[in-house]
Amino acid sequence: MIVNPYAAAPFSYASMPGATPYSIVELMPGARNLMHHAQVASGERVLLLVEHTADPVVVQAIAAAAAYRDADVHVLSVAPFSPGGWDKDVTHQVETAAVREADVVISATWWGEVHTAPLFFDQIRALPVRFASLHMAATAGAMLTGARFPNDVYYAIKHRALTRLNAAQSIRVTSALGTDLTLSRFAFTLDEGPLKPGDWQPFPYGGANFHPTVTEGVLVIEDSTFTGVPEQLLRITLEENQVRKIEGGIAAEQLRRASPDGYYLRHALIGLNPKTRLAGGTQFEREKHAGAFYCGLDALRDGVPVTTSPGFAHCDCQIDRPSIQVDGESFVEDGRLLLLDDPEIREVAARFGPPDVILDDNPLMILPRRYTGGPATR
Repeated sequence: MIVNPYAAAPFSYASMPGATPYSIVELMPGARNLMHHAQVASGERVLLLVEHTADPVVVQAIAAAAAYRDADVHVLSVAPFSPGGWDKDVTHQVETAAVREADVVISATWWGEVHTAPLFFDQIRALPVRFASLHMAATAGAMLTGARFPNDVYYAIKHRALTRLNAAQSIRVTSALGTDLTLSRFAFTLDEGPLKPGDWQPFPYGGANFHPTVTEGVLVIEDSTFTGVPEQLLRITLEENQVRKIEGGIAAEQLRRASPDGYYLRHALIGLNPKTRLAGGTQFEREKHAGAFYCGLDALRDGVPVTTSPGFAHCDCQIDRPSIQVDGESFVEDGRLLLLDDPEIREVAARFGPPDVILDDNPLMILPRRYTGGPATR
């Protein structure tokens, strides 16, 4: 299979279509759900950490939602963060100082700010801050789709997923293009419910994150941080959780250049949000779609994984419609998250509208405002 990955591959907010001014009306349900997820309260210091290229209408919607809760809102416009944290010499002193003074941080970055040293996971965990990251998702498209999914329905799906996954011994991921990975000896991030102090989470809320220590098999990348959509099949062979072989033309060479000392599989995620986009969505939207799978490769240091600090070559890799088995039982079938049919999940969804509408995993069927979890339904 050969495709042209360059024709329409977005690389920053500057390459995305801007929202029209009146669209702020339609962005408010998603912005409201973001405030609910971050538990923004009156008088709290809310920092919007936004890249210079971010869409001002989206930023205005988020700021207005925070102001409506009587928060003390601050907007800091900063230079874009680097892909995978590769520009490791940037100090981000102003950004870090502002984050330390905030109660809630909402970032509108393209690449994850959390892959830098001063804003790495351990730094966030040490602060009494609630951090919601809209990486690649501070767009009108993301706010109209995944952000509209009712908070409590997502929390119910996340609880059911973690209950099943955290008790598992092995997870097998396959795809039509040839992925066949088996992951084991893993620990899931138990981050159910709204944000708490010390939490960092993406928004729109999206999936069950885990860290395997054993990964065996082949990963066929459909999209990644350092390659975009590959021109031809990009095959990664993993043994004992480390990358042993990279095959696939120029994309393989791009991946090798980003980390000459090699890679290991740092983490993986199973998407849980039926309303985040696949068609038309950025990579970090698609990873959160219910039934999607992605994993993050990162740089080895002296031939070994180091998980306590950034690797400065974090390469997230996407599979849109996998099949996933958990201890031999189907969890995802051809991209369909089977939990969406669970009677308990449907019962929660019924509080907000027709379950067949709320849980429809075609995100092009945008949830009407009345089904998005507004105060009247809480």
